[in-house]
Amino acid sequence: MGKLSAKSDYESLRDARISENMARMEMLGLLRCAVELSDIASASSSRASPRKAPKPRVMSMTPLRRSGRLVAATQTASASTRRRSARLNGESVQHKALPPIGALSKLAAVAVEETDEDEENLALVVDKKRVQALQERRCDSKARGAVYDPVLGICCHFCRQKKLCGEEDCKRCGEGDLKQPCLGKTDCSSCHSSNGILCRACLKVRYGEAEMEEVRKNKNWMCPHCIEEKGIRKFWICNSSFCLKKRKIPPTGIAIYAAREQGYESVAHLLMDRLKRKAF
Repeated sequence: MGKLSAKSDYESLRDARISENMARMEMLGLLRCAVELSDIASASSSRASPRKAPKPRVMSMTPLRRSGRLVAATQTASASTRRRSARLNGESVQHKALPPIGALSKLAAVAVEETDEDEENLALVVDKKRVQALQERRCDSKARGAVYDPVLGICCHFCRQKKLCGEEDCKRCGEGDLKQPCLGKTDCSSCHSSNGILCRACLKVRYGEAEMEEVRKNKNWMCPHCIEEKGIRKFWICNSSFCLKKRKIPPTGIAIYAAREQGYESVAHLLMDRLKRKAF
């Protein structure tokens, strides 16, 4: 190893600045104050009592709290007795005979018949106990309805309201028949899923579709999801909050007033125009 090289200009300049700062601090009395503060801190730390170690927690040997039922059971039964199978205790085990061939299918058929009877009874119960009260509360509004019913109501894909419709001929909402469809909700001819269920108000305001009577007459009516998947109308999308979030688009909220002020028929037409502008 060779000899260390001499100090560079930077190091010599640094040492000169350090010595200059130390002289300035001594002139201002900062060094004396620092020494006095360190002395006070050391004196206070020496006077402070040492921290006591935590005492180990002594667990009491008293019996644990138990319910009266368990205490009575332990008094009657011995402490060494444990639950064991009959085979280990030396007792004879009698196995049940298996059902004959074909008996299981008969039992399954009987169970299916019983479930069908239960559903019919449930429909009858709904028909007798709920219809009268529902008819008294049910309004004549044909928009979204005003009576919420979790049993008879069918959820709209957009507003997600299980409300009874105001259609006069609807046997589900008017008579409480669970086996009948709701005339105030749409049904997609392609998917027949919950995506194609829309109430009258959402169908008109959010999507600008035809009236509910025309949709019911049109047996080939398709929901916005199927229209988009089949490519029938370009830039035509579903504007529900679920579908917009999947597209990473913020939900529009109540945008029908802004859409009509700008001259659009519905919110769907407004979004379609926006998507066209972004694409081109």
